[in-house]
Amino acid sequence: MNILIISEYILVLALLFMMFVALRLAAREGISNALIGCSVLNLVSALLLIVMGNLLSIEFCKDIAFPLIFIGVVGTIAYAIVLRRT
Repeated sequence: MNILIISEYILVLALLFMMFVALRLAAREGISNALIGCSVLNLVSALLLIVMGNLLSIEFCKDIAFPLIFIGVVGTIAYAIVLRRT
């Protein structure tokens, strides 16, 4: 096997572990914990889409992942501004 393919599989396992950590963080008490957990979950799912799209040669995964990343970051910043005002 190619070393790049092996490293992509290791990256997928690390991203899945990070998803579980983000879910645990999102389930804790507090609005800021939930905000950070959901933001990390959004980012990890987008990265997982990109990596799996490369592994399985699916072209439309990047088309889905890039708006997820952009909208997730903008939404997190907007919600943090609203949270700071209250």
